Amino acid sequence: MADVTIIGAGVAGLWAAWALCKAGVAVRLIDRNGAPGPHGCSWWAGGMLAPFCEGAVAEAPVVMHGQQAAAHWADVTKVTYRGSLVVALERDKGELARFARRTSGHEWVRDGLATLEPDLTGPTQALFFGAEAHLDPRNALADLVAALKGRGVSIEHGDVTLDDITGAVIDARGMASPVAGLRGVRGEMVVLRAPDIALSRPVRLLHPRHPLYIVPRANGVYMLGATQIESADRRGISARSTLELLSAAYALDPRFAEAEVLETGADLRPAFADNVPRVIRQGRVLHLNGLFRHGYLMAPALAQQAADFLTHGIKGDLFHED
Repeated sequence: MADVTIIGAGVAGLWAAWALCKAGVAVRLIDRNGAPGPHGCSWWAGGMLAPFCEGAVAEAPVVMHGQQAAAHWADVTKVTYRGSLVVALERDKGELARFARRTSGHEWVRDGLATLEPDLTGPTQALFFGAEAHLDPRNALADLVAALKGRGVSIEHGDVTLDDITGAVIDARGMASPVAGLRGVRGEMVVLRAPDIALSRPVRLLHPRHPLYIVPRANGVYMLGATQIESADRRGISARSTLELLSAAYALDPRFAEAEVLETGADLRPAFADNVPRVIRQGRVLHLNGLFRHGYLMAPALAQQAADFLTHGIKGDLFHED
């Protein structure tokens, strides 16, 4: 018999299962769509573990807890520790100075950018966040599923209600959860293959209207993202967003014009008003939700606080009573 039943096998539900397994709790994990895939917003993530960069717009808990994310993920999957770069084109260099004032954990790179990232030929200066990291989201999800299977936990494919479950429940269903106060924030992405471009770390291009991040994956593949639209529209990526992402990539490096478009995608990221995730207790149910654009950065901390409450009654700073 399970001590805790988890509904939802996205990044939050998987991490909740992993944290509880490590605490010696018997877990049942159920998802109406089965294993992670295109049905979940975790599938479309960039995989940047960049708490200091996110500090430009994120609240303090995201920066604080996010600094531990890379170490947690490294227990279950490959994490690349090469930091991240923030750049701006010459006409937008004022954006770089403003970003520097809003963040910490960086150093200015004015003369050594070619040494740090030789293939980045356009910008002449950057902010280097050396303590940041990145991972491949889909590989990370698969590795987390495999780690759970090694502990005897498999994902059950099915739909359940609370009436079907006895005992403690963790609801990690994202936008499908009934928890109050959630809104959908649309995010879109493009995946390119550009074998002639060699970037070794995520690069953020600042722009007053069309910011861009580029995350390297294996074999010359790059994920482009940064759209953040206050909308509950679940359709595929719009023509406008595609043009903006590709145009920004072209502005950073014209060789992206010859890249092969491998994939496009869009989904909704669940968020609360302050964009900070929460563990919300409603009776015997703990809701893990509101990860916004910080799913991979904040899921380990959110899951650990849920596990701490269920095993020791400890209420962390992300814990709320409803």
